[in-house]
Amino acid sequence: MRQLSLAFDTSNYTTSCAVFDGTEGINSGRLLEVRPGELGLRQSDALFAHVRRLPQIVDELNVSGEIIAVGASEKPRETEDSYMPCFLAGVCQAKTIAKFMNVPYFGFSHQQGHIAAAAWSAGRMDLLEKEHLAWHLSGGTTELLLVRPYGCAVQCEIIGGTKDVSAGQLIDRAGQALGLSFPSGKALDSLSREVHNRVKYRPKADSMSFSLSGVEHKMKQMIESGNAPSDTAYFTVASIIEAVHQATDEAMKKYGNMPVLFSGGVASNSLLREMTPDGIFSEPKYSTDNAMGTAILTMRAVESGGWQNL
Repeated sequence: MRQLSLAFDTSNYTTSCAVFDGTEGINSGRLLEVRPGELGLRQSDALFAHVRRLPQIVDELNVSGEIIAVGASEKPRETEDSYMPCFLAGVCQAKTIAKFMNVPYFGFSHQQGHIAAAAWSAGRMDLLEKEHLAWHLSGGTTELLLVRPYGCAVQCEIIGGTKDVSAGQLIDRAGQALGLSFPSGKALDSLSREVHNRVKYRPKADSMSFSLSGVEHKMKQMIESGNAPSDTAYFTVASIIEAVHQATDEAMKKYGNMPVLFSGGVASNSLLREMTPDGIFSEPKYSTDNAMGTAILTMRAVESGGWQNL
């Protein structure tokens, strides 16, 4: 019988569960519902939604095999002060199953899972064994990371990124201003492909850090001035990409030429992929929030004989 790791990730916007056999895996996930006109969920609402959604997500996996370990994303990052209540839904589910089945439980950070999922999907599992750069681009995080191997997982040092608005927040705010649904990533990406006037802005930067508030201000001005929605969408995304490229170039100067992995929901953007030919990208479904990376790290923990959180 095929041996599997089982893992859960309950982020602020996605309920997900995955299994991994050491080579292949399956992820089951679904976005939490956000009421029209709103730009997110309170933690209490997200936690409640995850608890209700988890049985359905697990049922949709529809796989057979022997579960030999269970894992979960416990917190946003692998630091002592990193905490977000919504992850408790997946952690409690995982620990209960592990106890009932008498198999080990392993906890990782959401960020570690993102990097593992992206590396696996891109066919670059070797990145988990060597130092590299990684971008975590999402609704709540826009960070440039120096990633180093750490046991069966990775250790992430924040070396750059946004000082204010995250890439995902800016995309969602642009989407709301343009009348798109939340989250707005896919719709804004599609709209940007219809651009007529390709204009972008060079965000204010300080080495590997930058500010996106100026991009947001100019985006609002474009809408007020009656610019075409497609041009505004392109401007927003292209300006974010400009900031990412600036910071990446500065990191290369400081740390040397090394692989750059892209993870997080914004990393599924087609314009970002097109304009970053040297970047390492996973399939879009493994760029967004998912439990696959945690399932991968859980199996690696079993194979290496254990794992101790930071």
